[in-house]
Amino acid sequence: MRTLISTAFISLDGVVEGPGGEPGYRNSGWTFKDIEFVPKAFEIKEREQQESTAILMGRISYEAFSPVWPDMAEFAHYKTLPKYVVSTTLTDDKLVSNWGETTILRTLEEVAALKETDGGPIIVHGSAKLNQALSDAGLIDRYHLLVFPLLLGAGKRLFSATDKDTQKLKLIEHEAYSNGLQKQVFDIVG
Repeated sequence: MRTLISTAFISLDGVVEGPGGEPGYRNSGWTFKDIEFVPKAFEIKEREQQESTAILMGRISYEAFSPVWPDMAEFAHYKTLPKYVVSTTLTDDKLVSNWGETTILRTLEEVAALKETDGGPIIVHGSAKLNQALSDAGLIDRYHLLVFPLLLGAGKRLFSATDKDTQKLKLIEHEAYSNGLQKQVFDIVG
């Protein structure tokens, strides 16, 4: 079974919306505003690219990343990986042609079937709504979180507010950095 890894830049109060400057959110671009850049804090992002064998995302994240990431040198490895987009509305004619193989999945059952295939880790970037659905369905195996020392209040959250059974996590890696960022890597336990 393949490991499904959710990776996120997240505020201390759980907001994941607009970290890179996406329009339409008042705190957009919060990852680099007034926070000293410490390269070591972002080592996990490079490691994710090297260890991932596929990318999973929702339609909104696909539509944000696909016009930009294919031409960015720092995401060159992702261009070679198969991409899977979970969407009930996206059609094949809306897929970009310069970002490698992309498959549209229509249901969480198709995501579960993908996890059953041979291969290595699948990384989930962005995709707040998809992350919530994957978590609620018990499909996420690991979280890679870079927690920023910010309270953003309103905004899309990584974790759903669904009333569900407790999910236990095991902290397998962590580090705090001089700029207040914290790396937290959790495996889902049982």
